[in-house]
Amino acid sequence: MSRTRLAATAIGLAGALAASQAQAQAQSASSSEQEIALLKQQLKMLEQKLDKLQSQTAANTAATAKARAEAKAEAKAEARSEAKAVVANANAAIPVKGPAPASGVVVTMPNNRPTICTADQANCVAITSRLHWDVGGYDYRPNTAATVPQKLDSGQNVRRARIGVAGKFFNDWNFALVYDFGGSSDGFGGAAPGSLPGGGVSGVENAYLSYTGLKPFGGKMAIEAGIMDLPYTLDEATSSNDIMFMERASPGVIATNIAAGDFRSAAGARWFNDQLWIGGYVTGPSTGAIHSASSASPPGTSEQYGAVARVAGNPISGKDYSVHIGADAQWLIQPPRNLIANTQTLALSDRPELRLDPTTLISTGAIANVSGAQVYSVEAAATYGPFIVQGEYFWYNVDRTANTGVPLVGAPSLKFQGGYAQAGYVLTGEGRTYNAATAAYNGVKPAHPFSLDGGGWGAWEIAGRFSTIDLNDQLATATGVAGGRQTVYTLALNWYVNGNVRFMLDYLHGTVSRQASPISTADVGSKFDAVAMRTQFAF
Repeated sequence: MSRTRLAATAIGLAGALAASQAQAQAQSASSSEQEIALLKQQLKMLEQKLDKLQSQTAANTAATAKARAEAKAEAKAEARSEAKAVVANANAAIPVKGPAPASGVVVTMPNNRPTICTADQANCVAITSRLHWDVGGYDYRPNTAATVPQKLDSGQNVRRARIGVAGKFFNDWNFALVYDFGGSSDGFGGAAPGSLPGGGVSGVENAYLSYTGLKPFGGKMAIEAGIMDLPYTLDEATSSNDIMFMERASPGVIATNIAAGDFRSAAGARWFNDQLWIGGYVTGPSTGAIHSASSASPPGTSEQYGAVARVAGNPISGKDYSVHIGADAQWLIQPPRNLIANTQTLALSDRPELRLDPTTLISTGAIANVSGAQVYSVEAAATYGPFIVQGEYFWYNVDRTANTGVPLVGAPSLKFQGGYAQAGYVLTGEGRTYNAATAAYNGVKPAHPFSLDGGGWGAWEIAGRFSTIDLNDQLATATGVAGGRQTVYTLALNWYVNGNVRFMLDYLHGTVSRQASPISTADVGSKFDAVAMRTQFAF
């Protein structure tokens, strides 16, 4: 009920009371008093009812206000909750600072070699390089005026300058592509009249593919083909970055040049575990060989092919000691044939274990009517702490039964032999670890690389070697060969600055005993001393 209606009711009652009072004046006194009392009682009841209605109205008004306030508060709370949810969702959408998620590639620098791999390490490609720069000089003394040459030139040689890539696909497919820009004075530059035989020139040094997914008999296996460095002989299986001397010994170099060595095309397989290595390859020509049978200048030749096999192992080994033994075999199955001159020849030769001057001091010359050749060798090495000793011995056989129409048809086979022994000691205490994949020893890694700030001085090594090779056979006969006998003593001091840089200092003393021809004993030998230094970096 509204306030207006209550007021109207009260006014009406007041009017009625006034009328009753007026009427009461005409009635008797007793009747008037009774009526007045009755009206007062009714008025009081109305006032009580009015008060009750006013209290109820106030209560309803307060309840309505409270409900509105609660609804408003609830709406505000809901709005706040929604706002918080929006902020939370927005924050969730914004990247938070923390560890970066794994990317598609991983870039690393193992031994300072730039390497890019996928996140799962299944695919990698790395840049590899090495530089071997040699400087030095000879004190060369020919025995007579008939000795050839009469002089060896001192100077410098970029022995190796290689750069390329190596890596793997899907874990099991390994590859390498390396080009060698070195050998700046190793060859005489063509076949011009008067040119002397030199060594290999620049070219593709590695271009091969290797599959390593098979692991029979509890070991590891690699099936590979292409242009590669064959791990034939212990010295050849040791990286040129890790050998103790600037050059490998002549007996091994002469052997590998027949149908193995660097730059050689080959296909084969090797199996190995921690104690045993077995491998065999079919080989072809080296890179740079002439592939045209019709070439007249220089003369075209057919491609040669051969094979190599090696069994080696590390049967005794411990924390700071090891023993290595092995045996090797090599076969020249088809020598290259000069189709212009109709000749089939083979020459065995080497420089005096230094490459500043490319002239060879011992050489069989071109052996005619060669139908094949074989080389058999044994190898052994041992380490004890910083000390290493190593040696190999070779037996060469050259068959001369090819019928080319050139004189000396059907001559007996030629036999030569040679070997070396060497030892090294690391003055700073580091040793050489064994590489089961090649059945050879790794290089020296300095425990404290040279640093003026850090106080390290790298690793220092001293080494010595004796080598001998005899290329004389059937002397005093018309079918003999007088290639000469060479003996070289070498002393070395090597400074391993860090894992990438090395300086080498070699002193050589050599003697070449040689006669003018198989049937002439005229002395055409020589003696020499040489000092040379190599600056090397590799990664």
